[in-house]
Amino acid sequence: MHTSLASAAVWGAVLRIGLGLWWLESFRHKNLTAWVKRHAGINWAADIAGKHRWGVVRAGFEKVVRPHPHAMTFVVLGSELSLGLGLAFGFLTPVAAFASIALNLLYFTLMIHDWAEQGQNLMMILAGVAVLGLHGWQVWSIDHLIGIF
Repeated sequence: MHTSLASAAVWGAVLRIGLGLWWLESFRHKNLTAWVKRHAGINWAADIAGKHRWGVVRAGFEKVVRPHPHAMTFVVLGSELSLGLGLAFGFLTPVAAFASIALNLLYFTLMIHDWAEQGQNLMMILAGVAVLGLHGWQVWSIDHLIGIF
């Protein structure tokens, strides 16, 4: 399929790079001192999870995240950084796009009652689906250069 300006593969790459930059900005804007030393992000999420109307969210957070705030801080930070780099540079793009969708679904589920955040999560999910559907790794990517996918 061709559009008037570029091919679907090029638009998929543009969207992939934009989504990667969005993840990198999500990582960059965090106060890393507060996140790492005081577990600010995990504490904030714990407060939200503790008030969540879905028991499965509260129970899951209490069982998986709360007992390991230091490790979970690095899981979140590492995930956002690696997704940003993977998508921006097109490395393991289908894996990164799927993980991007999954992480945003997780954020969406936790924050289901805070509609101010939902636009970002929904748009990032949509962008990840489009990157997968358009095979956003076909041009301008490490994946293309090394011939995978």
